[in-house]
Amino acid sequence: MPPVGTLTQARLRTPNAAAVAGILFSSLLLAAFWLVRSAVPADPRELGSWLGTNARSVALAMNLVPFAGIAFLWFIGVLRDRLGQLEDRFFATVFFGSGLLFLSMLFLSSAIIGGILVAFATQPEQLVGSATFRFARATAYAAMNIYAVKMACVFMITTSTVAVYTGITPRWLAIAGYVLSLFLLFGSYAIGWSFVVFPIWVFLISICILLDNFTRASGVTSKTDE
Repeated sequence: MPPVGTLTQARLRTPNAAAVAGILFSSLLLAAFWLVRSAVPADPRELGSWLGTNARSVALAMNLVPFAGIAFLWFIGVLRDRLGQLEDRFFATVFFGSGLLFLSMLFLSSAIIGGILVAFATQPEQLVGSATFRFARATAYAAMNIYAVKMACVFMITTSTVAVYTGITPRWLAIAGYVLSLFLLFGSYAIGWSFVVFPIWVFLISICILLDNFTRASGVTSKTDE
């Protein structure tokens, strides 16, 4: 039996490959977004004619969202691990809270769309064009395109601010986060595909973190061999 001191002093180490979580999140969310956008009209006032032809594509997208959400939680953990003792309580609260609120709105929107699909499979004639469908469709649209997008912007701005002061990512990527967040904040009303800048930005951060982890691991290995 190991000594008590060994157990209390043990510390879990974040695996270097954990940065892959951001890449996985970006890939899954982009795939889900593309499936939904190609199947569902952007206008929230549409009557649901897509349910009869594209329901399977939308169902596949909704099944990808939970896995994207899990990967995003891992990504948040990777960023907090890189901050370590440099983590500021104020920015950490806004950073962590905006990430969780983004996931909440993403899951809420997906759950509503999933409910529409189940209701359509049960009573297709009564759902299409009904007041219930219009309400559910408008709620899902607001949750995703208003609240989730705003939380994604806050997450990008906060993460970029922390990156500028701590250097956990390249400075150019932090500045790009500011620019892309403003584009997403104001462009989401006019450009339907503007949301893709968020997963693309997460993808770039994950690539930088992954490369940095491998560089550090290679350096440690070289010193050990010497």
